[in-house]
Amino acid sequence: MISALAPVFAAILLGYALSRFRFPGDGFWPQAERITYFVLFPALLVNKLSTATFDAETSAMAMALGGTIVLTALGLLLLRRRLPFDNPAFSSIFQGAIRVNTYVGLAGAAAMFGDQGIALSAVALLVIVPLNNLLCVPVLARYGSKGNGAGMGLLLELMRNPLLLGCVAGFMLNASNLPLPEAFHETLAVIGRAALPMGLLAVGAGLKPGGISQRLPAIAVSSLFKLVGYPLLALMLCTLLGVDGPALTVVVLFSALPTAVSSYILARQMGGDTTLMATIITVQTVASALTIPLFIGLAH
Repeated sequence: MISALAPVFAAILLGYALSRFRFPGDGFWPQAERITYFVLFPALLVNKLSTATFDAETSAMAMALGGTIVLTALGLLLLRRRLPFDNPAFSSIFQGAIRVNTYVGLAGAAAMFGDQGIALSAVALLVIVPLNNLLCVPVLARYGSKGNGAGMGLLLELMRNPLLLGCVAGFMLNASNLPLPEAFHETLAVIGRAALPMGLLAVGAGLKPGGISQRLPAIAVSSLFKLVGYPLLALMLCTLLGVDGPALTVVVLFSALPTAVSSYILARQMGGDTTLMATIITVQTVASALTIPLFIGLAH
């Protein structure tokens, strides 16, 4: 797992270095974020969800993952009034606490279980990707500085969110069983492959390491929820639902992952605290190199 995380952190550092040297220019990074948010990530979501499989044998696994996400989100929302952070900061803490870097999860599951790990990861993606976006977009619409969290404003935010639209399109294609040409999936795959590196570079470009000490309480809250509470809750739900074997390991793996790179893109577009978001991503990515093996060990 450390070998899977190392390239992620290296790409973030590269983005930071490029930005510090103002290469390829100050105007590049905002536009890179926009194309990642509106084109690259949606293409990736459509491609993954349109080909994912979901059957009765993995329903307990899906319930454990879904329950973990919803309960973690509810816990944070119930604590909102007790947390001494402004609204944009809370929206970034929230994203940091429930979103997961699915790319690292796919790599780890494939390394541990081969084709079976990839199949189980598809089930995890089918639950995590749409549920994370369905929870994060309303929270950002409510608490982000650019969002409108009331009435039709929230509905419009949901209807025009490209990540949600990508999930809906992927589900519809999956359910329709249309015999789509291979070139369709290959085109989406080629476009979607650019999402991760571009997103990582954008995270690095927005990173301000000097802010870690000043934002330590917010980083700690988000990271404790994500890297400790989230996987512990997943283990408990898996035990209650009878999930075991490779499925248990994959649930725990995806629950212990650091927060997603797309969190920064979403925060940028919807008025979250981007500096805090980038720092949370970086801190969690480094810390998860220690916490992931710990929780995988507990699962065994």
